[in-house]
Amino acid sequence: MRVPKKTGSSKRVKNLNKEEVLQQVILHGQISRADISKETQLSRPCVSALVDEMIQEGLLCEVGMGDSKGGRKPILLEYNYQAYAIAGAIFDGSTLEMAIADLKGEFLARYSKRLARPEDGETVIEDLAGGLTQLLAKSSISRDRLLGMGVGVQGVTQRNSGTVSFSPSTGWMGSPIQQTIQARLGVPVILDNDVNMMTLGEYVRGAGVGHTHVVNMYVGTGIGSGIILDGQFYRGSREAAGEIGFMMIGPVHNRTKKASGVFETHYSVPGIRQQAKGLLSDLQEGSSVIKELIRLARNENVDAQQLLEDVYRHWAYGMANIVSVLNPELLILSGEMVHVDEEGVKRIHDWLTEWVPEVPCLEKASLGEQAGLIGAVHSVLEAFPSTRLLEKE
Repeated sequence: MRVPKKTGSSKRVKNLNKEEVLQQVILHGQISRADISKETQLSRPCVSALVDEMIQEGLLCEVGMGDSKGGRKPILLEYNYQAYAIAGAIFDGSTLEMAIADLKGEFLARYSKRLARPEDGETVIEDLAGGLTQLLAKSSISRDRLLGMGVGVQGVTQRNSGTVSFSPSTGWMGSPIQQTIQARLGVPVILDNDVNMMTLGEYVRGAGVGHTHVVNMYVGTGIGSGIILDGQFYRGSREAAGEIGFMMIGPVHNRTKKASGVFETHYSVPGIRQQAKGLLSDLQEGSSVIKELIRLARNENVDAQQLLEDVYRHWAYGMANIVSVLNPELLILSGEMVHVDEEGVKRIHDWLTEWVPEVPCLEKASLGEQAGLIGAVHSVLEAFPSTRLLEKE
């Protein structure tokens, strides 16, 4: 029986060949035309023609001479990671953090702004647009070279619809925020929960590197977690997985529809500050409440010692619940928890050892405030793989 040949337009075949060439350059870092030909089994004239075209397009560049294998030294090729750029943005309470990065995810410029009206969605989008304009100017990147922006926001994000289904701190609940931002900025937008963005950042560049089952527990203006199981984000049926601030940990109250959950009401940073009003009356804005409680506790302040013990124990309750259900190999402590000292981490670990059968490794987040921005940038890199750059030509 005669087998029909695969057919396709010459443009499609050419793009497939260019994808192969591009992947070999990215894989090897630096590689010659001859070695690309060997790896792809494309003819040398074909590879040379494709490479020359991709150099003209700005995707590849020649970076010097390689070692000779008996003849002339070959010219080495490298992927031009500066050909295009990616932006990332994180809304953390009343602060907007932004960055622009190259195709390696390396930051080219940063921007930060204290938001005057964080609860006003329209004003925040204008702040976002203004920040992007400044980033493009600082990095000398033209807007048409920007592939997209990853945006991390507080609350439950619905990525398919581009909406935020629960976010008491903004006016975005139920509105098509992703489409609105895209229309205002003129670039594709990846929308996700801010803690998920932080988790992705730690997973690809920080404490989570080398692990496949990771939970990042974050304590800040709220309490949340990002969950990666078997190397994939777990989001739940309505993308609300990880909203651990709603665990019933702490004194139960009658929650209104827009109120915070029980756990974060009492043991987020604002909740702890509220409990420590008499102890921390002179605490400066932006200072760590945990660091100050530790300082007071070491100076034999009994009230600080008792409050610190109570906070650690309740955070450990949350961790025990997470561990019992998800059994991660790594639990990352992030946000305010990075300020817990060695004695405090050991205390939490000892409680977990007493309460649950399998205790994961506990590691503090290593990227600091950069974690969310790294995750935001990486979310665009994942959604816009290098081979799709060929479609832009």
